[in-house]
Amino acid sequence: MRQAHHQLTVFSSQGRSLYEFTRELRDWVSSTDIQVGMLTVFIQHTSASLLIQENADPTVRADLERFLARLVPDGDPIFQHRQEGPDDMSAHVRTALTQIYLVIPVVGGAPVLGTWQGVFLYEHRYEPQRRKVLLHLIGE
Repeated sequence: MRQAHHQLTVFSSQGRSLYEFTRELRDWVSSTDIQVGMLTVFIQHTSASLLIQENADPTVRADLERFLARLVPDGDPIFQHRQEGPDDMSAHVRTALTQIYLVIPVVGGAPVLGTWQGVFLYEHRYEPQRRKVLLHLIGE
């Protein structure tokens, strides 16, 4: 049994949006020479999250954003926490409703994802951010 870990930096250059980093994830897993195991992907932030989502049709991502905008509107008067602007507390709620970690099986030296699945950082703030994503792979 072996372990490997790595930190990726994902720059959310357009602010609130989904940023795919499947290729970077696959490349790193391949570089470890671990053939079978479990990959944990963890984001160290409270206003961004991780998703496995459709990676072929961008309208899926746009629909997801419209749904969350309706569910958790920016500047909602019920929110007291607004230290960093009207998207501050809504970003925290969006993170609470999504995920801060993923667990993905690794087989044949690659993450096992479905045909149309991609791994995304979901930035919930309007301003561009540098986000740290930790990767931990355990296997053989």
